[in-house]
Amino acid sequence: MTPTLLLENTIIAETKLGLIAGLDEAGRGALAGPVTAAAVILPLDRPQALDALREVNDSKQLTAKVRERLYALIIENVLAYGISAVSASVVDEIGIIPATKRAMRTAVSQLTPAPQFLLIDGRIRLQTLPTPQQSVIRGDAKSLSIAAASILAKVTRDRQMIELDAQHPQYGFAQHKGYGTARHMAAIAEHGPCPIHRFTFSPIRRPLL
Repeated sequence: MTPTLLLENTIIAETKLGLIAGLDEAGRGALAGPVTAAAVILPLDRPQALDALREVNDSKQLTAKVRERLYALIIENVLAYGISAVSASVVDEIGIIPATKRAMRTAVSQLTPAPQFLLIDGRIRLQTLPTPQQSVIRGDAKSLSIAAASILAKVTRDRQMIELDAQHPQYGFAQHKGYGTARHMAAIAEHGPCPIHRFTFSPIRRPLL
């Protein structure tokens, strides 16, 4: 499945609202590092700019090299974007879903112009925002706006994890980006968790502490 503008065009036809932001997150299931969210408003009335984004897809379907190239194209061609990260310590404090929503709300707040409608990947709804919104299961595979946001969130978080790898080289964060790979679990077992781990997540909370 390749993301299209069908959802965006349907919203415009039904609501006459043209400033539609796609939202997605990266790192929600990781054992370490932040949860990062991005919001993107595509220039739906500029065919040339949209054509420059024709390769945009769900970030999980792309290689790191392609994501980096598309990241630059998205930044250059979108109408507005916002990116926000919430640290592992805050994830532990308030929970992963509230932390994800906080990152998304902050990303939305960075958008100028402000969006008139939100398309949010998954089942999340931002109840504290008055903006009309729609949750979209597998939205990054359906909506071009959400797919663009998925790339911004993923690339930003990957860069953050590479930086954190330099501070904590024994865990291999640059390779697995904080997810629960065999190498990562072995490193936790050998060295114990570090300050950027999520201490409330079960593999760390139960057997390793």
